[in-house]
Amino acid sequence: MTTKRGDTGPTPGGRGRFDGYDVLREVHRWDDETKGVVLARLGPVPAVSFFDVREEAAARALLDRLLSQDAEPRIPVLEMVDARLANHVGDGWRHEDMPEDWDAWKQSLAALDKESDLVHGKRFCELDANYQKAIIESIQNMKGDWHGLPAKHVFELWVRYALTAFYSHPWSWNEIGFGGPAYPRGYKNLGIDKREPWEVPERDAHDPVPWARRVKGAQDAHRSGSPGPSGTLPDNEFDEGRGGRDVHEDA
Repeated sequence: MTTKRGDTGPTPGGRGRFDGYDVLREVHRWDDETKGVVLARLGPVPAVSFFDVREEAAARALLDRLLSQDAEPRIPVLEMVDARLANHVGDGWRHEDMPEDWDAWKQSLAALDKESDLVHGKRFCELDANYQKAIIESIQNMKGDWHGLPAKHVFELWVRYALTAFYSHPWSWNEIGFGGPAYPRGYKNLGIDKREPWEVPERDAHDPVPWARRVKGAQDAHRSGSPGPSGTLPDNEFDEGRGGRDVHEDA
C-alpha cells in the first residue's frame, strides 16, 4: 500500500532523512516482473525454518545490533536470512578457511552464545544491547581465530548477509531516499543537486561520520602498524550503526 503524496513511507524504526518520500509511489512505473519481486518483500513474513529456537534468538539480537534496528517497525532481516540459508542460496564463493555459509552461521551463532556465557554467564540474546555490541566489536577487531573460525571472516559473513537483506527492502529505500528499480523509468536529470520529479531533498545532508574522523582513524591504524583499507574507521566506530556509519545520527 502506498502513502498519500507528501506522507513519508515506512522506514526502519520510523526514522529517516527524506521527509515526504515513499518509493512505492513509483510502483506504477515498474514492469510486472519488478513489481512481483519487490512487493513480495512486503508480504507476510515467512516462518523461521533454518535456525533452531536458540540460534534464532542469537541471530535476531545479532542482526538488530549490526543494523541498529532498535525499534519498530523492523525490516524482517532474520527471516530473510533464514529463508536464504534454508535454500542454500550463498554468494557463489567463500573464503577457503571458512565452511559453507549455512554451516558457518550455525557454528558462529553457537560460538556467540558460548562467548557470552564465558564473559557474562548469559546467552547472547539475554544481554543488554551495550554488552552485545561490545562482544560484536571484540570479534570485529580480533586478529586470528575465534572459537575455531577466523574472526575477520565471521564478522564479514554476518555483515554481508545482514546488509544484503536489509537494503533489498523498500523500507530501507525510503530511509536513504533510494529510487528503487530504474528500469523502465530511467533517469533524466543527471548532475549534482539535480532531482527527478519523484525525489525529495535530504533533510540533513551532513556526513554522519565526518571525514576528519575517518582520516584520524586511518592515521591511528597506520601508526599502530596495522593499517586497514582506505576509509577504515577507528575501532570504536562500530556502534555508530550499519556498517560502521549511523544513518540515523541526528535524524
